[in-house]
Amino acid sequence: MFPPSRRLGNALGFVACAAMMAYAFYAQYGLGLEPCPLCMFQRVGIVALGVGFLIAALHAPRGVGAGRAYAALLAVLAAFPLYVAGRHVYIQSLPEGSVPSCGATLDYMLDVFPLLTVVKKVLTGGGECARIDWSFVGITMPGWVLISAIALLAWGVWVNMRDTARG
Repeated sequence: MFPPSRRLGNALGFVACAAMMAYAFYAQYGLGLEPCPLCMFQRVGIVALGVGFLIAALHAPRGVGAGRAYAALLAVLAAFPLYVAGRHVYIQSLPEGSVPSCGATLDYMLDVFPLLTVVKKVLTGGGECARIDWSFVGITMPGWVLISAIALLAWGVWVNMRDTARG
């Protein structure tokens, strides 16, 4: 059972991403925590990473080359939530006076501006992204996303880079 086959390892990575999204929706709809624009981008990144794990699990690569290709794909997919969550943690750590002011809502920006402009504006972060509404053992939700994305990156690379004939 351990170490898991590539198929099982990738399926577990998908389940972890799905569990993260399930908790994000519970926090939004069950706990009433409204996600900021950076939170929404983190969700997109985790969903993309989950899809990468799912594709790798369904394909079940057996060869070393295919495993390396999936490891590289998962590393690329993990880069986005890593960057966004890292940026979010940074914005939350800024002193109160140095946080950029709140801007328009994400829905409004998507209606008015081109997509690349919206991405640039969101990644600079606003006042709503600095607000801390939730933490567990002193780590905010973006901090947990950052830790989880690092763990998922390491897991995806380890599972797919191993030289295994078990698939």
